[in-house]
Amino acid sequence: MGISESDELRSFEDSGIYRLAGSGAAFLDPVRILNESYRRFRLVPSAYYSRCFGPSHQGGEAETERTEETSPKRKKRKRKREREPKPRELNEVERIAEARHQEARPLLLSAHRSLLKAEYLLEFLPRMTKEDVRVLDVECNLKNFVELGSSWRAPFCEMTLCFHKSSDEDSEEGICHRTSTPLFNSIISVEENDDAEGEFQDRCYILPRQSCFLMSDLKHVGGLIHDNYDQGYNLIVVDPPWENGCVRQKVVYPTLPNRHFLYLPVQELAHSAGALVVLWITNREKLWKFVEEELFPSWGVKEHTVFYWLKVKQDGSLIGDLDLLHHRPYECLLVGYINLNKEDARGSKFKFLEERRVIMSVPGAHSRKPPLQKLLSQYIPGPKPARCIELFARELVSGWTSWGNEPLRFQDAVYFSERKEHSVHS
Repeated sequence: MGISESDELRSFEDSGIYRLAGSGAAFLDPVRILNESYRRFRLVPSAYYSRCFGPSHQGGEAETERTEETSPKRKKRKRKREREPKPRELNEVERIAEARHQEARPLLLSAHRSLLKAEYLLEFLPRMTKEDVRVLDVECNLKNFVELGSSWRAPFCEMTLCFHKSSDEDSEEGICHRTSTPLFNSIISVEENDDAEGEFQDRCYILPRQSCFLMSDLKHVGGLIHDNYDQGYNLIVVDPPWENGCVRQKVVYPTLPNRHFLYLPVQELAHSAGALVVLWITNREKLWKFVEEELFPSWGVKEHTVFYWLKVKQDGSLIGDLDLLHHRPYECLLVGYINLNKEDARGSKFKFLEERRVIMSVPGAHSRKPPLQKLLSQYIPGPKPARCIELFARELVSGWTSWGNEPLRFQDAVYFSERKEHSVHS
């Protein structure tokens, strides 16, 4: 038992995925997975897990917990609830949501218990998140691409890209090729097998090798569609800015009405040989009804199942009460297929997704989701390597196309450091 667990930990240090025995669940280290996208740079762990260190202005669960501890109004409401003889009755929508939660609860508890039994991993977690501790207070200094992209100046904005020359070229060490390109409404690609640096308005952005992004609003998303469906995407991840009271109060990012998402060309983006679609969704019951009855049918998504992202702290405990009605410590992913059915899948070289799964990780900044491709790779239909795209992306990944109005949100150089063991011409 101990030997196999230590072996799994060594594998985890390389891959960023720890598969927990007996539950079918997995623990992810997003930093290790994301760092596979970079050659000369590395994402600093404490920059990703900045909510774990000191004061934070990034919102989310850590901010909520502190507020509940210090706010006199919240304390007053808590005392009032304690005096109430019994909780109020749930309305019809809340009862449906509670029933959905109760259905998922045994699976979530089983996954969490398996994590708490993984002693080697639990001992490793604090070191994983504290490596190169850098307390960041940069939120107010980061570029607001959403605001800039909606202004009249957007078409005139240009980014200067710096591509370092590879080691087999005769050139002076440190020389890089520079080129300028429109930043908004234009597809920008890093085709080289090395990271690029983008300069825009006195800030530097780290762009992973072989990544591609289009920064635009919903009106220009059609620029992603290929004329040939054989050039479509096999994995489509969508993280919509759902309307949400918590997000509005914290002014984290602008949201969109649900009906806007009906116009996303997900069907047109899918590969002709099939695509796996992953949709991040909140726990609001009305939203689930909209997705299952309107959104997925309009996109052509079929045979969907549910994944759960269970959020934990550095010690492995949940970030909040599992049964708290409106603040569950987990988020859901609806995962389904386009251009595929079970009969077609049986003779294919991929595994058809049927069972519900639990993913666990220590969360980063508010609304930042863990990377999924490695975990889902066996379920992706079509040719290999898979063509992957994220809609409403807020960061870039090697080999992926990222679209949204702020795909450079977490590419600011403040989140990265240069790899000490790797020189430009290694």
